[in-house]
Amino acid sequence: SPANETVVDADTPSQTGMAPMTDQPLHYKTLSAVAAQIAQGDLNSVDVTGALLARIDHLEPRLHAYIAVMREQVLAAAAQADVLRDQGKMQGPLHGVPIAVKDLCHKAGWVTTAGHSFRKNAIADFDATVVSRLEASGAILLGKLATTEGAMVGYHRDFQVPRNPWGDLDRWPGVSSGGSGVATAAGLCFASLGTDTGGSIRFPSAVNGIVGLKPTWGRVSRHGVLDLGPTLDHIGPMTRSVRDAARVLGVIAGHDNKDPTSLADAVPDYEVEMEKGVQGLRIGWDKDFATRDVEAHVAEAVSQAVSRLASLGAEIVDIKVPLLEADEVAAWGVIAASEAAAVHEATFPSQADAYGTYFHGFLSEGRSASSVDLAKAVFARKRAAGRMAPVFHGIDVLACPTLASESFRYNPEDAYGGLDTSKGTIAGVPLAWFARSSRFITVWDYNGYPTLTLPCGFSPEQIPLSLQLVSAPLNETALLKAGYAFEQASEFHTQHPSLA
Repeated sequence: SPANETVVDADTPSQTGMAPMTDQPLHYKTLSAVAAQIAQGDLNSVDVTGALLARIDHLEPRLHAYIAVMREQVLAAAAQADVLRDQGKMQGPLHGVPIAVKDLCHKAGWVTTAGHSFRKNAIADFDATVVSRLEASGAILLGKLATTEGAMVGYHRDFQVPRNPWGDLDRWPGVSSGGSGVATAAGLCFASLGTDTGGSIRFPSAVNGIVGLKPTWGRVSRHGVLDLGPTLDHIGPMTRSVRDAARVLGVIAGHDNKDPTSLADAVPDYEVEMEKGVQGLRIGWDKDFATRDVEAHVAEAVSQAVSRLASLGAEIVDIKVPLLEADEVAAWGVIAASEAAAVHEATFPSQADAYGTYFHGFLSEGRSASSVDLAKAVFARKRAAGRMAPVFHGIDVLACPTLASESFRYNPEDAYGGLDTSKGTIAGVPLAWFARSSRFITVWDYNGYPTLTLPCGFSPEQIPLSLQLVSAPLNETALLKAGYAFEQASEFHTQHPSLA
């Protein structure tokens, strides 16, 4: 595998005591660093945007992260951002910085495919709230990022499968925000938006070695973002640093009259709050929960991360995390498939032939579930969420792995299929691999708790490993404090895939 490319931003401390490097490639700078340089006039948005467009041109034939790049509109928006900056009219903390969004988010005049062949010409006539808020803050929207069909596991054959940039481009890129994970990790945007219904911010963030923040359910408006399972769907930032995640969340969070399920609670200044440190922060640790049936190098990396947080002043609290029962794990599939079937009622089964193999089967399962099946699944979901709530009564943050292992090797061609019982896979993903990580993933979508995923090490083959931090609803500030403190005391976030 090619060597990792290590770069450090100017505000990143060096563990060796040496001065941090400041000459890293532009495409691997953090969003916050680029935003500061644009605001100061040291960089122009047009130049930054042009550099990323050139990198996209160079790498997209290999990585397939984007569904579409809107070059003319992007360059015009960047030029306007420079004019406004020169007039002293900065729009917000993302002014002039190129980012991208998952192709579930509507942007007026742009196609939103959601990975469906029959939506290739579906041009939106309004902006999603998250898109409006990003652009109001000055962000330059580069384009739409690849997603699995319908934001589930498999791809439709009319679309390319994104390639994880680590190793030999033969690792699973994560679903369904795989395009967001790949583009952010490979320096094809400075941040992206993903969605998480059953792990799709966390899976691609973990396997691509980036930061992913799944906010509290309802913290971010879903208006104008195509649904998979509305009571499970979360929208959040995917970035290369914790500060960048805090900044993007601060822009997109908050109540939206167009989404009655969005929360009315005030939005904190996440960047200010995260810098207050972890002194006295209570971090829950269940060694058995976090290390049982987990790869040894994952368990070691996560354990060391918790020890590092303790050395920074956090209080480590021994706790016991309840395990999900079998019916509670199975309930996710019944609920998600049933909700997806309701979402797609206008086109499935009337246009069933237009759907790909995997998603066709998923929607069929949703339509075949009885009202009794769904009721039992809802009961199981509520039980799981209820038994998990007491875990947070005496802690601020729970620490555990994001996944039980690093990303596996897989054949992108298999992503176009469905269940293969002979191989024990579904759309190319080993069912056993999913099962090992389910205790770290499912329940936080059930109960809508916020999570922060961030890099914490590398496997023996130099594939990224990931720490997951979880908190009670609307306590994203605790996650960001812990994540930022750990990040500043380590250098994992400064290492990037070599794509020369």
